[in-house]
Amino acid sequence: MMGSAHQAVLLEEAVEALMAAETGMGGEVFVDGTYGRGGHSAAILGELADGQRLVAFDKDPEAIDSAMLMASENPAFSFFHDSFGNLERAGSGLAGVLLDLGVSSPQLDDGSRGFSFQHHGPLDMRMDNSRGETAADFINSASEAELRRVLWDFGEEKFARRIVAALVKRRAVQLFETTEDLAAVVAAANPAWEKHKHPATRTFQALRIRVNRELDDLDILLGKVIDLLAVGGRLVVISFHSLEDRRVKTFMRREARGRELPRGVPIRDDERGERLRLLGKPQRAGEQELATNPRARSAIMRVAERIA
Repeated sequence: MMGSAHQAVLLEEAVEALMAAETGMGGEVFVDGTYGRGGHSAAILGELADGQRLVAFDKDPEAIDSAMLMASENPAFSFFHDSFGNLERAGSGLAGVLLDLGVSSPQLDDGSRGFSFQHHGPLDMRMDNSRGETAADFINSASEAELRRVLWDFGEEKFARRIVAALVKRRAVQLFETTEDLAAVVAAANPAWEKHKHPATRTFQALRIRVNRELDDLDILLGKVIDLLAVGGRLVVISFHSLEDRRVKTFMRREARGRELPRGVPIRDDERGERLRLLGKPQRAGEQELATNPRARSAIMRVAERIA
């Protein structure tokens, strides 16, 4: 497989935030919900105390070999080839959950996966490329209205109507099969190229999110994670675009604020409904990390703690 080694983003900061959880007698299990190529998992394992365990999830079949090797070398580690949306498989009373959202460098750099317009390959884009609909399947069969919705909702593409019209016109003559082909049609249809950004960037992002149900998985996890965390357990999320970060930020703030009540209404503290405590300000990669890993430039990390 072509590709480069994946550099885990905000590695030290994320692991430090996760492992600072104080859960009393419970919370012996940490979760890496996005194993990737094991960068965060390896660092977490190095910090585990006696009796603590790490459970990792990933949908990508190419993560399995690396994860199985890690499991064979460390009995405190176990792995599920599954979406982090099924977090309950790791158990309850969790000490912490880490999510490093987005696509790993090996996925982007491997042309056969079809994630990037920078590499020629089949128009696939599936995280789990052993099943499900490919990006080509979707583009070649979806209605014009559905294509516009996906580009607008998941790519925030302001030229969605123009680009989709070009896609529909082209597929009537020849179906899309490759990343190079799709990127060329989108670039030709985009009337205003942003400086330092390929005109197909938003379209590729939108299709990847749609094919992999990325935002659905995130919403599912956010809907259950608090109930699965031990009191004092941490939720650490690294996002790479505004759609992910907006969801995480809104969720954390809402659960930290509790119920909205009219001013002056008497209520006990335990009736306010707060379930999370926000920890620190959102963090971004520093200059030193950006110098060695430019892909970290869009990363933002938020941390919250489960409260009683």
